[in-house]
Amino acid sequence: MAISGQVSAIPLSTQNVAPEIARRSANFHPSIWGDRFLTYASDSTSTNAHIHGLKEEVRKMLVASADDPSKQLNLIDAIQRLGVFYHFENEIDAALQLIYDTYHAHTNQDNDDLHTVALWFRLLRQQGHYVSCDVFNKFKDSEGKFKESLINNARGMLNLYEATHLRMHGEDILDEALVFTTAHLESLVSHNPHLSNALAREVMHSLKQPIRKGLPRLEARHYISIYQEDDSHDGTLLNFAKLDFNVLQKVHQKELSDIARWWKDLDFVTKLPFARDRVVECYFWILGVYFEPQYFLARKTLTKVIAMTSIIDDIYDVYGTPEELVLFTDAIERWDISAMDQLPEYMRVCYQALINVYSEIENILAKEGNSYRVHYAKITMKQLVRAYFVEAKWFQEGKTPTMEEYMCNALLTSGYYMLTSTSFVGLGEIVTKEAFDWVLRDPKIVRASAIIGRLMDDMVSHEFEQKRGHVASAIECYMKQYDFSEQQAHDEFQKQVVDAWKDINGECLRPTEVPIPLLTRVINLARVIDVIYKGEDGYTHVGTEMKKYIASLLLDPVPI
Repeated sequence: MAISGQVSAIPLSTQNVAPEIARRSANFHPSIWGDRFLTYASDSTSTNAHIHGLKEEVRKMLVASADDPSKQLNLIDAIQRLGVFYHFENEIDAALQLIYDTYHAHTNQDNDDLHTVALWFRLLRQQGHYVSCDVFNKFKDSEGKFKESLINNARGMLNLYEATHLRMHGEDILDEALVFTTAHLESLVSHNPHLSNALAREVMHSLKQPIRKGLPRLEARHYISIYQEDDSHDGTLLNFAKLDFNVLQKVHQKELSDIARWWKDLDFVTKLPFARDRVVECYFWILGVYFEPQYFLARKTLTKVIAMTSIIDDIYDVYGTPEELVLFTDAIERWDISAMDQLPEYMRVCYQALINVYSEIENILAKEGNSYRVHYAKITMKQLVRAYFVEAKWFQEGKTPTMEEYMCNALLTSGYYMLTSTSFVGLGEIVTKEAFDWVLRDPKIVRASAIIGRLMDDMVSHEFEQKRGHVASAIECYMKQYDFSEQQAHDEFQKQVVDAWKDINGECLRPTEVPIPLLTRVINLARVIDVIYKGEDGYTHVGTEMKKYIASLLLDPVPI
């Protein structure tokens, strides 16, 4: 997966393994959370009736705003960014469909307000509607450059900047708009003393984390603090968002407590001390894929699978000998508890837990007649393990593959094909057999998500991978094959990540190959990578940023 770590070669011995076997060790730091999430404080005060009342008021506001499309766009934007959009999906979809049907023929030509046009463009694109980027031509001068008069329109510039992140291939005007808005927004924050504190904070945050690439829960937590400082905020909507965030946080704390108990009972910290202890970070990862309360089974399933995958990754990447990895790969191919007999003790511990996780899911889904889904999840897990084995062989042989060879295998070891397939397992009736077959056909959007995962991981892990025994990364493969510098490789991969996001945006336009709620999981997987691997490997080396993210979602309630 995109969760590799630093390793140095030192001899270790384990139970039932000859002490002369030289093993590598990553010296991963222990969990920074300890037993903090094993228990949680249940909420004794019932706020359900109050929240329901606020929710109905917001619903009425949303319906009533239909008479003023500009007002409705701003309200929808606030609802989405405050993280309560999942309560009003049908209403938002209907409202944006009507706006699309009504205004598409005119492409908004009658509106010269940059804020409104950019917001209109972004919200419709986010909803899967194709609207032309030509709507922004009116903001250019006779020389084909964006008008200088826009520079002082901070709100409009910010919305144009956010809109550019929905661009597709060939939309040069949006590429230009991104360069234009980025430069001037940075300048505004630095040199404009008249910019309000809330707007300055919003601009700085967006420059680091645009909405399109942000995790909905993290963005909601941040935006609540921005929105309440806006003089024009709606008190009802703000109170609803705060209460809803805290209620959901309790739901997530309970889920994480159950998962932390499962993890502690496995006792991997003692039995597999070479591996990363990151179950809290795994839950955060999956919370980024889906946070809505109805997806509790999907979250539990995918968190357990990604936690097991992290252990398996460390077995292949760090600890297992070539002979042991042959046995382990064969055992997973067979997927039979009797295959445990051929494994060394530490692998048995992992293998037993892996089989149990999938059996538990299968038993739950069998009651709904959906146990076939686990078969697909196993297929992609086996693909992942085969790819891990290829990397282990390359390392053993000292081989630096070509970029083509590397990426063919590394897109699988990113883990994102496996995670996409498995993310569908617990999603309910919207998932069909055809959706799983679709993943196996290597669709463009899943490949793009895997490219983002693989390249962003390799770019931040390359430096410390140079210092240890590890298979060549994309950086090393590219530098060797094309005789380029490390910086040139980084520049090329940044372009590929940008192109992958354009692919994602294009694949989300209606009509889509699979339902949009399934594509949302693919987008969210890419978003998690953008957040966790922006400048550092926040999974393996849990630093200040990652700790802050997890605390904001899973420890600290929003002040009411």
